[in-house]
Amino acid sequence: MTGWQALASPRFLVSSWPWRSYAYLFSSVPVGVVTITLLFGAAATSAVLSPILIGLMLLPLFPLFGVLIGTTERFRAGLMLVDGIRSPHAAMPAALTVRQKLKFRRREQASMRALGYGFVLGVFVWPFSLALAGLSATILGVTVLAPVIADGDEMGMGPWTLDNAQEGFLFLFTFGPVFYAVSSYLVGVLAAAEASLAKAMLGPRQEELQRNLAELRRSRLDLVDAFETERQRIERHLHDGVQQRIVGLTMTLGLAELDLPEGEGKRLVIKAHAEAEAALADLREAVRGIHPRVLVDLGLEAAIREVADRSPLPTTVAITLPGRLPAPIEAAAYFVVSEALANVAKHAQATHCEVLGRVDGQQLVITITDDGIGGATVGGGSGLTGLVTRLDALGGTLVVDSPPGGPTRLRMECPCQLGD
Repeated sequence: MTGWQALASPRFLVSSWPWRSYAYLFSSVPVGVVTITLLFGAAATSAVLSPILIGLMLLPLFPLFGVLIGTTERFRAGLMLVDGIRSPHAAMPAALTVRQKLKFRRREQASMRALGYGFVLGVFVWPFSLALAGLSATILGVTVLAPVIADGDEMGMGPWTLDNAQEGFLFLFTFGPVFYAVSSYLVGVLAAAEASLAKAMLGPRQEELQRNLAELRRSRLDLVDAFETERQRIERHLHDGVQQRIVGLTMTLGLAELDLPEGEGKRLVIKAHAEAEAALADLREAVRGIHPRVLVDLGLEAAIREVADRSPLPTTVAITLPGRLPAPIEAAAYFVVSEALANVAKHAQATHCEVLGRVDGQQLVITITDDGIGGATVGGGSGLTGLVTRLDALGGTLVVDSPPGGPTRLRMECPCQLGD
């Protein structure tokens, strides 16, 4: 919600917004005074020292004042803009030194816009804020205290003269509500206008929004790549390390089983041998669940057909793909289908499931439909929740349509290319 939306609400006068408006206007006074003092002080210092070149060296620091002003004002704008003001600054590479970071921020247009806003705030905004909010708050305070002041002495209020406490109370309950309503709207309008000015000058431009979105997308793809690298490391460790040790253990137990005579010792070795083989089977299943080999070797279509063959209920697969897709997209699609079929088998009470997949333009579209009881949702501990996050990082979506009584239809869409 913004100040303008609050003003349009019939509950404005009984809400916290009038007081938020006062707080916003009054807080602009010290910020504006400090801002203009710093700007004029820095400008004067630069002018005085310019003959010895030190003053000229101070000029590049002015945009950094803008960065500080913008940060302060975006924080303060939360009083009138519930969603705040998004930062227009680009994300800086982590490898930059402090000097490089300052240079990076100094060259941004957003820093210069914030510097300009600081000048407007220091010269024009805070005096109007102080005048209106200060006058309004003073009159309200005097009105509330009118019975006390008039009880001890004669009190003049414009065209009225209050001689005693009774007249003070009468003035409070007649003039007070009217003035509170009028002044609250006036203060609210000024505060909303100042917040809108701050948002216009300190918020991101369209091109900055697009740039920030692209940077966010790249960072999320980096996370996906990091996850894939870590997955490969874990899979390699399990396959080449732990799995080989368990294989060796089963072979040793098998040889011991052949050499031992009948008795309690041989019975325990046979039991340990069976347990080791079961652990090896579980480990192989876990490795296959982390990232199936068929997906790496043969691609998405073959991997989905394999997981459909393992499903306990009849599953029809119809997938048409032009070729191999980027590995993160194939992995995300595979795990969506795998998790969906597992959920159908556990909860849907279905008799049949259908998996359809195709490339539609630049989008990979996969739908999983079952004839079960419905009522499926994403969230609440569902295994699909993590897949939604993973798809979102790739620019994809996952939609579940599952009315009570069924059928359930899960639709995944994901760009076929990761982009730059």
